[in-house]
Amino acid sequence: MNLEEKTLSSECVYDGKIMTVCRDEVEISTGRKSFREIVQHSGGVVIAALKDENTILAVKQFRYPLKKTILELPAGKLEKGEDPALAAARELEEETGYKAKNWKSLGYIYTSPGYSDEKLYLYLATDLEFVGEHPDDGEILKNYEFPLDEFIKQVKSGEIADAKTVCAIMRAFYD
Repeated sequence: MNLEEKTLSSECVYDGKIMTVCRDEVEISTGRKSFREIVQHSGGVVIAALKDENTILAVKQFRYPLKKTILELPAGKLEKGEDPALAAARELEEETGYKAKNWKSLGYIYTSPGYSDEKLYLYLATDLEFVGEHPDDGEILKNYEFPLDEFIKQVKSGEIADAKTVCAIMRAFYD
């Protein structure tokens, strides 16, 4: 059975700083026409950074769409064409003030493939050295250090519900 959809036309209806929104007319496999609204995003990185074997770095920040402050792993947006590994190193330093000597790729995830092409690259960072944080303009966050087992408990219980954080923790610490 063919599940592919053919794009008949595409109109970008919004082009912003962090995303573009397009409305595409498509032909589905039955031959009928339909529409798809797509959020185009340059992607990002998420870092599970271990200060030592029992301590993980996290950040709290206000997330405007949720209208609340949440706990999550350090993360950030990729610039167009930016190498994800370089972006991860940049974001870890900007948000936590740490540089990592050891990096392990944990693969990637698609955040919401029903309406977005956003792809997040996940990393495990170890052997950290503090050099001083310097968040982006407009980025206000608070750094935290957690016992790894307590952080994982909060992920498992649903207290930490940020999807990118849950995915990175699962990839980093579960086979």
